[in-house]
Amino acid sequence: MNQDNFKNDAPEPKSNKTLIKGVITGVLILVMLIPTVFINNLVHEREARQREVVAEISNKWATAQTVIGPYIVVPYLETFRTADNIEQTQEKLVTLIPEQIKVDGTVDPQERKRSIYTVLLYRSSLNGSGVFKIQPPADIDLNKLVLKDAKLCIGINDFKGIEEKVTVSLNGEAYDLTPGLPGQNNQKGLSASIPLTLQNLNVYLPFSFNMKLKGSQQLSFVPLSGDSKFTLSSKWANPSFDGLTVPVDRSVNEKGFTASWSFNKANLPFKSFMKEFDMDVKEYNFGVTMLQPADQYSKTMRSVKYAILFIGLTFSLFFIVEIMQNKPVHPVQYVLVGLALVIFYTLLLSISEFVNFDLAYVIAATATVSLITLYAKGHFETWKIAGVFGLILGLLYSFIFVLIRLEDTALLVGSIGLFAVLSLVMYASRKINWYNPTFNKPTVETA
Repeated sequence: MNQDNFKNDAPEPKSNKTLIKGVITGVLILVMLIPTVFINNLVHEREARQREVVAEISNKWATAQTVIGPYIVVPYLETFRTADNIEQTQEKLVTLIPEQIKVDGTVDPQERKRSIYTVLLYRSSLNGSGVFKIQPPADIDLNKLVLKDAKLCIGINDFKGIEEKVTVSLNGEAYDLTPGLPGQNNQKGLSASIPLTLQNLNVYLPFSFNMKLKGSQQLSFVPLSGDSKFTLSSKWANPSFDGLTVPVDRSVNEKGFTASWSFNKANLPFKSFMKEFDMDVKEYNFGVTMLQPADQYSKTMRSVKYAILFIGLTFSLFFIVEIMQNKPVHPVQYVLVGLALVIFYTLLLSISEFVNFDLAYVIAATATVSLITLYAKGHFETWKIAGVFGLILGLLYSFIFVLIRLEDTALLVGSIGLFAVLSLVMYASRKINWYNPTFNKPTVETA
């Protein structure tokens, strides 16, 4: 009799239920990460669509341009003997590069819209001048140089970008360049015949040219000269200087940029007279890439990487509060909250395609925090608890926003922030009786 009374009066153990609920919550956290995989795929899909639009418009306008030259190509008759000791003559090409060149250019950005996408294009005006000094080395037989068949050449990537006739003035004579390069079947460029003579050797041949060239995103050059200086200016305020070297002098502000590059014979591998010249000299190019002010897809991808932090901390907060308030939250409710956190990313992605990413982030975060705060109010029936949810989620979204904007220090700031968050969670849960959650709240004893 006494044993039966003792069993009826003893409190029912809750530790097993708490453990089971904790395991279920942990599993739900992992399950809710599955939709983030689909979010990643959606971001990649939208980014691929943007690239398709950019490529389509760029191909119709003109692609990225690389300007090489001007330079002179001269046929050279080289004599050799075969294995049968028969003398034969083979025509080769030698390349002559300028002694000096100076190029001043302006780049006018052009934006074109297609559907929800904006494509950045440009028009450029290039003014160049310099001098050639043709000095054949001692091992070259001048009589074997076919000077009458010499060609003046300029290499470019896309002929569609040529807006006006390209004329080069050389030694007082004007030459109109037409498509095609001598001996360069797989390269693109312009050339014109220039009948040189022996009198043109070892003397200075001044030249000048003006080129109206349009393209997309990138404009670069190859410093094919003994001494050279290139200067570019534009109203575009978001340039990226890339290639062989950074500018020796540059100025970037909200009104645009100005940049200058200088090269000399000591820091370039080109000789003024080259028997073998490879037109594939991309490793020596330099220039500017016109960047869009923001890349919403890369920033969205960075924010998705913190999904486990959002879901894990939010679920943990619900778990701790339900234990402290002794008001259980059903697994279905956890799933609904998790879906709200996942939908944040679809809101961010879709809104950022129409407005600035920062504004899109604020809109999506405000909507998500408000929804979960109101949901917490409906379940726990107190604005105090709901306010705690709103405050913590608001701080979390603000913290992630800061991390997205950081570059070099993102790892350091993120590590410190996560350590602080873990410390706060440990501090808030220090008085929870995990073995018997019913003892977390004061109970009323009855006689």
